Order: sequence, then structure tokens, then C-alpha cells
Amino acid sequence: MASCSFFERGHLFERWPGAQNREQNGGLLPLSGIVSVSHPAKMAQKSHAVGRGKTAVRCFDHLPKNIALFLLKCKGGNAQLQCLLATPIHKRGNAVSPESNRVEYKRQLSDKFERSVVAFLNYPGGGEILIGVDNDGSIMGVGELDAVQLQIVDRIKNNIRPATLGLFDLTHEQRDGKDIVRVVVSAGQQRPYYLRARGMTEDGCFIRVGSSSQPMTEQMIEELLAKRQHSSLQTMRPPRQNLTFRQLKIYYEEKNLPPNKEFLQSLELMDADGAFNYAAYLLADDNGVSIKVAKYAGTDKYNLVENEEYGNRCLLTATHRVLERLESENRTFAKIGYPTRVEKSMVDKTALREAIINAIVHNDYSLTVPLVEIFSNRITVTSAGGLVNGLSQEDFFNCRSMPRNRVLMRVFRDLELVESLGSGMTRILSVYERSIFELTPSFLVVSFPVEPVLDAPDNELISDATETGMKTGMKTGMKIIEMMRERPDISITAISAALGMARSSIIEQIEKLKAQGQIRRIGPDKGGHWEVIDT
Repeated sequence: MASCSFFERGHLFERWPGAQNREQNGGLLPLSGIVSVSHPAKMAQKSHAVGRGKTAVRCFDHLPKNIALFLLKCKGGNAQLQCLLATPIHKRGNAVSPESNRVEYKRQLSDKFERSVVAFLNYPGGGEILIGVDNDGSIMGVGELDAVQLQIVDRIKNNIRPATLGLFDLTHEQRDGKDIVRVVVSAGQQRPYYLRARGMTEDGCFIRVGSSSQPMTEQMIEELLAKRQHSSLQTMRPPRQNLTFRQLKIYYEEKNLPPNKEFLQSLELMDADGAFNYAAYLLADDNGVSIKVAKYAGTDKYNLVENEEYGNRCLLTATHRVLERLESENRTFAKIGYPTRVEKSMVDKTALREAIINAIVHNDYSLTVPLVEIFSNRITVTSAGGLVNGLSQEDFFNCRSMPRNRVLMRVFRDLELVESLGSGMTRILSVYERSIFELTPSFLVVSFPVEPVLDAPDNELISDATETGMKTGMKTGMKIIEMMRERPDISITAISAALGMARSSIIEQIEKLKAQGQIRRIGPDKGGHWEVIDT
């Protein structure tokens, strides 16, 4: 190896774990060429592939952030000086990983908090802000946790424009017994975002550059403004305005989120003139939008055996109906073995559920509706629109969220159909490879292979469509009982709206419950109430 010299500053980094040859060459790690990554820990992961052109690397600890780490590339005796930015790796005590273009620390909720949020909103893929963590990664914690979280929501909501509800998420964590708050910020579709008090100016618009938030130039602001999505659910007008929202309100009541007089405005279902937008149309009791579910006999689309549409009602209700339909199709088998048996579904239930919800929430409804197709060897879920503008494939597979339909995301999160930003992709990729995804400019297709072992002769079918249908009926009865228990004066119409079922079906279920002695009606239809009989 050609002789190498180094421009050294500071002290040595802690030894890289797993570097088998770290004691050779005076503690230097030979790498294959210059590795284009931003911090040494990632370079160490590639230190095993040593080619002809070798680079000896020495790292330094306790350096100020962004100090240049100089590397000497040696190839055939010709030395070439190069440098990378070195970010210290904090492994001491209760510290966390270093700040980056995706992560920022704040010791406390400072005056510059909104500036950091704006920078992530304008940055492809977004990022995270950890409150209660010092700049060097030390855990400081936050006091009055509830008050801090309320302040965060209030400041983001009121001090940043355009509207941001549905684009950020808060989680509470504990590190070494101390509370910290993680603010997950998704990149928005209506960029540039800006500080309300400063306006869409160089003083109000920021973007992430390395591990800092920097003001945007006037040219950058104009370019983002020109690319801004002009057609969205908030700006699209529905085919009609006579909309009602009984089902939506019941869903919120069930989650102890009772609607107030400003309910529809707070969900951004109306514009400044009081007219309903397309998001309102999708969530209304009656609409002309449905989700299609098709089933084929074989592996292609030649022999169509079922073609159903679930919708023309509140999108939330349609979502539940599609999930129930796929639950009945996704049969569960038990692999008989000793000493235990293993139960397995045709397709992982959690991953399939997440894919369906993602398709519904992120679909481009200006193009077409989501589609679920059931083949003999796979189940595919298709949504229109491809990847959102500004979200790269790398960001997508790294589970970074950039909601296409911010209002729908907010509603689905309120009602706990979506847990947090990016959680759906995380669950899918924990079970399946990236290869199940097909990304095109106009569509995003997820194809779940059916487990081949399910056809083995020693497998036992433990659930099928008939059994699931019986379970669904039992679940409906239980839901009706719970609704009557919580609200004895509830009407059949309200139950029908909440469950998304026809009034006649609800009456049939109620008659069965009466015959089974589980409920009875006290008083007349108007002014009476239900009584649940506990046995």
C-alpha cells in the first residue's frame, strides 16, 4: 500500500466495532476508494471490500460539527487529497445519534421551532425534530410534557402556512427515564411553506441544508410555487353541494371526539366561501365514488368471477367494507406439526390491510378510484397517481411519508385507521421484499403472493368465507349491542349510518338479538330506549 499522510485535528474516534483489521496500519481502516457518505460509521460498514485503490481512513472524536475530515486517496502511488464532512458519533452515556439532514435536536421548545418545521415541510421526504435533546445528542428531557405537546400543535397549526394538519405527528418517548417529544414532519404538497408572520419571502421560507435550516432564495421560492399542486381534494369542486355527514360524525363520536359547530370547517371540508370541496364529497353519506374489488379464476384477467363495488357512501364506511371483504377472502390455514401447529394466512393480514388503507388515503381521485384484484396466485392493490411529486423511490422505500391527500390522512389518523406517518410501509416491508411494489408515473401497484404452502395436504383450513361471514354477523351484533349500551336512545337510522349497512339489515340483526334475549325495546319507537340484557 502506498504511504499515506493525514491532516489531523482533534482526538481519535472510538474504535469502529466489527473492524477486524483495525489494528493494522496503525489503526487505519483500508477502504475501497472514497465512499460518498456523510459520517464515518457508514464508511466502516463498507470497510470489508478492499480493492486495488485503497484509502486509509483515520477518524476523529470530539470535533465540532461539520469539521472537514481529510482523506488521502492512494492509487498506484499517486496521492489525491479529498475531504468529507465528519459528524461525531455519540455513543457515550445517554446520547443519541448525530443530527443530519433528516433529524434536528432542540434542548427546549425555542423561538426557532417553526423555522425548523417549515424547513422540513419544504424538504423532500421531510424529517424529525426531537425536543429535549441537546445539540451534542445528550438527553435533557422536557418538563410539563402535556403542555409542551399542546404548544407544539398550536404553534404549527397557527404560525405556518399553508395549512399543515395531517402533515405532522407527535410521539412521546423516554430515554434514560427522561421524557422527549419526537415531531415527525412530512413534506407537504403545497410548497413553499412559510412562517405566517413573515409571509412567502426569504425571511419566511426555509429548507433543510445538511443539518441546518437555511433561508430559501427568491428563485427557489418561485420555482416551488410554480410546481405547487394546483389540483387537490381541497381545491376540487364536487359534482353537488347538498351533502350530509351523519356517518362521519358518528365515527368521531365513537372515538370520543364529538363534533362541534365548526366540525366541517376544522376538517377543511369547506372553502372560504362555505362551499364543500371534493374531500367533503368523499366523506359524505352519499357520493358517486366506489372502491372496486374484482376476483378472477386464474392468474390472469381472462375469467372474471366477481366484480363488486364498495362505496357510494362515506369513504370510511367503504374502507371498512373492503377490509371485511378481503378478510373473508384471505383464508387462514394451520400447518399441522409436532409439538405445535402454525397458523398462517394466504397473505399477511397486517400488510394487506395497510396496503389497502394506503391506496385509499393516497389515491389520486382526479384520475380514478383504487382497485383490488384477487387472482389464484396473488392479491394486487392499485392506487392512481404514482409517487407524489417530490417523493423519490429511495424516500418511499425508507418509509418517509408525503401525503397526497392531507385531509384524508388527518381524518383516518383521527379515527385510528392510520397509526402514524409512514407506519403502513414499515409494516409491509417488515414482511415482504421491495419487489412486490411496481411504481409507474401513473400508478402504484402492490402484489402480494399467495403462500404456496397452503395447498399442502397436511394443512387444515381454519377459516373460510362462510365462517368469516358468520363472524362478521356476530361482530355486527356485538357492535349494535355496544352502541345501544353507550346510547340507549340511539335510532336504527343512526346505527345504520355508523355501520354503513342498509336499514333493513340492521332491523334483521336487531330482531335476531331480540330473539336471542340479548336486547329489548322499552317504550315506543319515538321516545323509547333500548335495554341490553346482561346474562
